[in-house]
Amino acid sequence: MEWHVSDAQSLAIIDSEIGDHVFSPAEYEIVRRVIYATADFEYKSLIRFSERALQAGAAALAARTTIVVDVPMVQTGIAYDIQKTFANPVFCSTEALTRPQIEKTRAAWGIETLAKRYPEGIFIVGQAPTALTTLVDLIEAEEINPALIIATPVGLGDIEDAKRRLQDSLVPNITIDSRKGNAVVAAAIADGLIDLAWQAYGQKRE
Repeated sequence: MEWHVSDAQSLAIIDSEIGDHVFSPAEYEIVRRVIYATADFEYKSLIRFSERALQAGAAALAARTTIVVDVPMVQTGIAYDIQKTFANPVFCSTEALTRPQIEKTRAAWGIETLAKRYPEGIFIVGQAPTALTTLVDLIEAEEINPALIIATPVGLGDIEDAKRRLQDSLVPNITIDSRKGNAVVAAAIADGLIDLAWQAYGQKRE
């Protein structure tokens, strides 16, 4: 994301209202992005980073690892930053060419198909709970070993269980420890990570 002078006041308000915190500088940049995108300061206490999630994600981005997202809104949200930096391939589960399957949603079937094709990819689930549940099932079956999962789908019931299972896994992950979440939050997290990785690997924007 390119910051402009017009953003300075909003960022200053965020910094002032957040005040003291326990985040690392990189984690704080992610939290700041989410609050900037949503104007919801509650996310300060809801975002969860697994150990070395940002380091693993940055390394995977620099290695041009394939990114798989659940819905077009996430794909659109990260398109500018990824194209201007590492240019990783990005695929969307709901647009994947798959055969119909009655017992699964389009997002779940699509992300399963893409996950098996790119088992060590970066996965961003911003909206579809069934996509996250599918990924966690594949991880527990040892069929995939993602470089990173960003999971922020809103939902009740099973989605909270899926988040806990993901957090308990060895897969690097960034999640929202709440029923809250959406594709905007997922894209904000991803964009922040892309910019941090670009800086960490010594690149300069054109």
